[in-house]
Amino acid sequence: MDAAHCYLEGNADAVEFCPHEPHANLLAASTYTLEEGDLPSRSGSVYLFDIEHSRLNLLHKVDTTGVFDIRWSRGGGGSLALAQADADGCLRVYKVDDSEAKGYSLREVAGSKISSSMCLYLDWDQSSTSIVVGLSDGSASVVSFSDSNLETVQEWKEHDFEVWTASFDLNNPSLVYTGSDDCKFSCWDIRDSPGDNRVFQNSKAHTMGVCCISPSPSDPYSVFTGSYDETLRVWDTRSVSRPVNEISVSLGGGVWRIKHHPSLSGVVLAACMHNGFAVVKVSGGKGEVMESYNKHESLAYGADWYKGKDQKRSLVATCSFYDKLLRLWTPETTFEI
Repeated sequence: MDAAHCYLEGNADAVEFCPHEPHANLLAASTYTLEEGDLPSRSGSVYLFDIEHSRLNLLHKVDTTGVFDIRWSRGGGGSLALAQADADGCLRVYKVDDSEAKGYSLREVAGSKISSSMCLYLDWDQSSTSIVVGLSDGSASVVSFSDSNLETVQEWKEHDFEVWTASFDLNNPSLVYTGSDDCKFSCWDIRDSPGDNRVFQNSKAHTMGVCCISPSPSDPYSVFTGSYDETLRVWDTRSVSRPVNEISVSLGGGVWRIKHHPSLSGVVLAACMHNGFAVVKVSGGKGEVMESYNKHESLAYGADWYKGKDQKRSLVATCSFYDKLLRLWTPETTFEI
């Protein structure tokens, strides 16, 4: 069921609900627009919305360079922050200000050009003190964050093409997963020279580039991957040196993002590029598409679940690229908890 929608000023590519009370009604969205010509430029914006009463109320907009990814920090309270990976090779971190006079707004507290290549993807560790970034030259970087300081502490180049995704393991902060346009799904031990400490690398399962890697928050041995080959895969990592691809689900479009439901184990929301969005349930050794959502008219890129405690039914936000559309909707599927 559709709840609300609006059009952004640029091509919409990412949406993220704030995971922390009392700010769960905050929704961030970002855009990336390429202006072609003799001197091509990449512009973008980060939007902050209040979704109270399932409406999209714009609170603040920050104009910046083209944004590839945004992600809220995992730690709440005073450490609440929103990080941005952008086309200028910069990593930026915003804090949320709340004043009676101006309401909620985003304030940049840290920014660092970490590469001459583009920053494509980012993920926070569990303590929200480190950020891993995937880069367009095949590299990955781990950047420490404290107060207003960003410092690159690790960087390694072991992929042949763009690193579209890079994620921390949710249970072992020393492990980082990377996925690339070279079709390789890899895991690294970042305690010392990650390039020399590859835990595993699978280069055969994905027949096209790896777009996203999403460890399960409810199963410490389960990692989900999405690929341009239109398949969602679920991996068992108990055999750490050689994880097993247990489940594969064809979604009919490149699987750009996978987001786990905040309370229902095995339920994920997938952004499927040319084939809209899908709600998928994985259980009992199989995966099933429970619902498809095709009310966007362009590339399906951004997707996320509302994470508030007062959630009576699942609410999601999705966005699509060329039509610049942001939507709030409620899946019609009901799940047994």
